[in-house]
Amino acid sequence: MKDGFIKVASATVDIKVADTVYNSENIINAIKEASRNGAKLIAFPELCISAYTCGELFLQNTLLDASLVALAKICDKTKDLDIVSVVGVPMLVYNKLYNCAAVINHGEVKGLVPKLNIPNYSEFYEGRYFEKGDTEVKYIDLFGKKVPFGANILFRAKNMSKFVMALELCEDLWTPIPPSSHHALAGATVIVNQSASNELIAKDEYRSELVRGQSARLYCAYLYSSAGYGESTGDLVFSGDNIIAENGTILARSEEFKNQCVYTELDLEKLLSERRKVTTYNSNSALGYEIVEVEFDFEDTSLTRKFSKTPFVPSDDKMREKRCEQILSIQSSGLKKRLHHTGSRCAVVGVSGGLDSTLALLVTVRAFDMLSLDRRGIIAITMPCFGTTDRTYNNAVSFAKSLGVTLMEINIKDAVRVHFKDISQPDNLYDVTYENAQARERTQVLMDIANKNNGMVIGTGDMSELALGWATYNGDHMSMYGVNAGVPKTLIRYLVDYEARKTDNDILKHTLEDILATPVSPELLPPENGEISQKTEHIVGPYVLHDFFLYYLMRFGMKPAKILRLAELAFLGEYDREYILGWMKIFYRRFFTQQFKRSCLPDGPKVGSVALSPRGDWRMPSDASYKIWMDEIEKL
Repeated sequence: MKDGFIKVASATVDIKVADTVYNSENIINAIKEASRNGAKLIAFPELCISAYTCGELFLQNTLLDASLVALAKICDKTKDLDIVSVVGVPMLVYNKLYNCAAVINHGEVKGLVPKLNIPNYSEFYEGRYFEKGDTEVKYIDLFGKKVPFGANILFRAKNMSKFVMALELCEDLWTPIPPSSHHALAGATVIVNQSASNELIAKDEYRSELVRGQSARLYCAYLYSSAGYGESTGDLVFSGDNIIAENGTILARSEEFKNQCVYTELDLEKLLSERRKVTTYNSNSALGYEIVEVEFDFEDTSLTRKFSKTPFVPSDDKMREKRCEQILSIQSSGLKKRLHHTGSRCAVVGVSGGLDSTLALLVTVRAFDMLSLDRRGIIAITMPCFGTTDRTYNNAVSFAKSLGVTLMEINIKDAVRVHFKDISQPDNLYDVTYENAQARERTQVLMDIANKNNGMVIGTGDMSELALGWATYNGDHMSMYGVNAGVPKTLIRYLVDYEARKTDNDILKHTLEDILATPVSPELLPPENGEISQKTEHIVGPYVLHDFFLYYLMRFGMKPAKILRLAELAFLGEYDREYILGWMKIFYRRFFTQQFKRSCLPDGPKVGSVALSPRGDWRMPSDASYKIWMDEIEKL
């Protein structure tokens, strides 16, 4: 359970209708197997001890007594296992029959949760047998002990406070205000739903959206376990649809029409981080709830769930295509509004033949097209200097021409040399002054050309550069509108590639493909044998690592140790621990010390869940110390 992770399972076992002995044996075997596999929680379907489709047999005392015997047997046979099990059982309470979920831990029934909403429509007629449950918790006698009975029970782990479980049953989720909404606001981080949802055309899609959506709204983990093969097929067929979701993402799902057990690890620490951050998540006290302690050994959970190397980039091709179009639309719509508001019919973009300026110009063209403005009002300026190579120069020129914008070439070498002379900077001293003087000269040219044409300078810097402070203060750091400010470097590559594959302009396509193949560089140092000598990632490290660090630091507030753990899994076989730690030190140092640059950023559109705007998502003092973060990294 280190770092807030806990392994869980959702299972459908083979059953026979009304054969409680057969059913309980299979339930016991599944619990034992889950425990061997390291799961600390396993959920089974609704009424799994008896079967859901018993019909009039629910009114037979023989079945009800046998179900109790089976429940006692499950408790006894799993008492030495370090796991919490949730099984479905019909229960007579105060001479009324309830559809219940029984929570078992170390051989004891810790609580019984009745179904609150009893369906009695279409193919469902539970109201014929079962009483509607109540939220109020009472204590009943069961196996010689007092056991809480009611919907408002929170099962909290004694040695893992982040684990707080609550239950609802099948139809409860389908109601306008599911009980889980109240449970989560009272503190539940894990919701278990025992279900017997029959299969119909497209019902699986609706079911998954319900589960996924509820986990997103409640910032919780949601385990859904549904009845499967073995239920009566007189009128209905059940597919055994088991789903485990976390904060809007389905982490595991069984194959339909196959009784299976699915596993995954939940990140409860991440869920609580989300709840803290969202001020409209109005947590209530647990007043009116009974808190019941469950217990399992605290141990290091082995992680099997996958962590993408590029968390900003969807892994699914279709989703990535959609995301690229959405981002380009957000960027261009933001710029469209700014151009329209200011009455500007001119935009100035510095083009270098690199990825960032390429995306900025593509976005600017989109905005002009949306406003039906002449593309010749876009002035693309290439400004060769000491580090410019033929490759990037030719790509910049070809790119601008293929889009039909106005191209200007302004060689700034002489202007920079004059400035060097003014400040007594040697031409052959390749220090930060040598580099920044070029960046600031370029920005001055862009600003003055914009003034001359009543236009605005469009910023090209991306979010990854802003995170690292990889920008010249009052140089490329500044513009009138920064269209790439919310886009990380790893995503920019996909956006440019998306435009390359979409265009039917062969020259544009070829140029974009070569830009994509060009190493990332500010080109501020002289080339070596005509090739780029200054490669950004050799200096600040791989952007794929920095974007990984950035995502988990800002999105979930994770500690360096946890981010390192996830990075080791994501980059297994590519980067080792020492390599990752080395660049992690660089990331944290630069992230903290360069905040002053982010504190005065130009406007720019937010496109994702992580953003660095000092007016919006990231209001960090420029003088914040990074000592406690670095101390933790040193211990790693």
